[in-house]
Amino acid sequence: MSKQMVMMILVISAIAEWTQSLKLNAGNWGASFEVETKKETVTNLQFYFHDTLSGKNPSAVQVAQPIDKNRSFSTLFGEITMADDPLTETPDPKSKLLGRAQGLYASSCQQELGLMMALSYSFIDGPYNGSSFTILGKNSAMNPVREMPIVGGTGLFRLARGYALAKTNWFDPTTGDAIVGYNVTLFH
Repeated sequence: MSKQMVMMILVISAIAEWTQSLKLNAGNWGASFEVETKKETVTNLQFYFHDTLSGKNPSAVQVAQPIDKNRSFSTLFGEITMADDPLTETPDPKSKLLGRAQGLYASSCQQELGLMMALSYSFIDGPYNGSSFTILGKNSAMNPVREMPIVGGTGLFRLARGYALAKTNWFDPTTGDAIVGYNVTLFH
């Protein structure tokens, strides 16, 4: 055997011995433990989302558009919009501000107007002040009622899961401005 081969075998043996001595398992980088938990809380929220693309102070702005606008005209496929939309108590934009929906939505469907929503709904009023939940999922915008998943939360909504039902209250096809009613069920 050559010296190089002997060295290689020694190095491999040393690495194997060292690796076994670590006894690698999930316990080295994480821990599981049982926790007594109280019963889960269910919270229902109803509010209105104001998505304004027009005017001097829009709450949502397009940040990317498709290269071939003619091909994706009907579905807006490829368009990405950043939003910082107000959430209010009623459909009236001047009604009580409850919070903001911040994040992005993108037209991700070629056959329908389907938006991939990645928005954090953060609240600034009442017992939910400082709490938020996140929607991450498809919004089939032309359906009368859309169901979207809630995948997490903060504050009182920490570890939240649930669903949001969205129903368009008002839409201006010329500007794209919309007011959408949300009925949300959270388990936390």
